[in-house]
Amino acid sequence: MYAIVETGGKQYRVEEGDVLTIERLVGDEGDVINLGRVLLVGGAENNTTIGTPVVEGAEVRAQIIEHGRDKKKIIFRYQNKSRYRVKKGHRQPHTRVQIQSITL
Repeated sequence: MYAIVETGGKQYRVEEGDVLTIERLVGDEGDVINLGRVLLVGGAENNTTIGTPVVEGAEVRAQIIEHGRDKKKIIFRYQNKSRYRVKKGHRQPHTRVQIQSITL
């Protein structure tokens, strides 16, 4: 069984046992949480439930493995002939989760 969930403004196709890196979630390491909106649930016997916009009663539970930050991304702005140079860095926070169960 698989599901398509929306969390952090992005959509992910998940199955039981998958490990995902998603936008930072609230919770401690080891906590079991419900992932936000379940948009679609599909099964092995080709019966797919499509939500309008979400599937009622569907639930995807995941366990938080760790919190972390991505590699640094460099933002460099430059305008020629005017001595304007700005260099900034950004590290996006993320959470790694493991999908525990998908219920309909």
